[in-house]
Amino acid sequence: MHVLFEFLPLILFLVAYFLKDIYFALGVLMVAMPIGLALKYVKTKKLDRMYMWSTILLLVAGTATFYFDNPEFIYWKPTAFYWVVAIAFAISTWVGKRPLVRRFFDTVGELSTTGISDTQWKKLNLIWAAFFVAMGLANIYVAYSFSEKFWVNFKVFGLTGITMVFMLAQSFWLFSKLEASSEKESEESS
Repeated sequence: MHVLFEFLPLILFLVAYFLKDIYFALGVLMVAMPIGLALKYVKTKKLDRMYMWSTILLLVAGTATFYFDNPEFIYWKPTAFYWVVAIAFAISTWVGKRPLVRRFFDTVGELSTTGISDTQWKKLNLIWAAFFVAMGLANIYVAYSFSEKFWVNFKVFGLTGITMVFMLAQSFWLFSKLEASSEKESEESS
């Protein structure tokens, strides 16, 4: 249910696009995202910062798209978002107590992340920063190299799918490291 809630604005965007055009779809998304943000806050009593910043960027890019009657602003929104996230990940490697990637995995569940060294966390954090830079480049490449319809499908399915595969791969890597660390600790205590 939680996953569907996360992707509902994108699904609405896609349906609206196929019903009419990019402007109608953008209007639907500009209504759905703030509502989704508010509902998330009411449900969790926490403000999802990534969702919030994505919503803010959407509202800015969407407003510019409507004002200038130019969809290029909305084409750039995912790229701008990915690059801002990449910068945040990169900066957190050197600023703060823990890199963003570690904070992310610390909040995902009741998983002890102490079995990974600080150096490994920093490397993983920089991998995530590079990933988000690449995603931004991929988005803008597709937006300017293919049709609008192809870009819409790539934005909804391609970028989302690539992100899920990347996070899944990182999770498997993390779990393998934590499992190896746990086995090493149990051997040492025996």
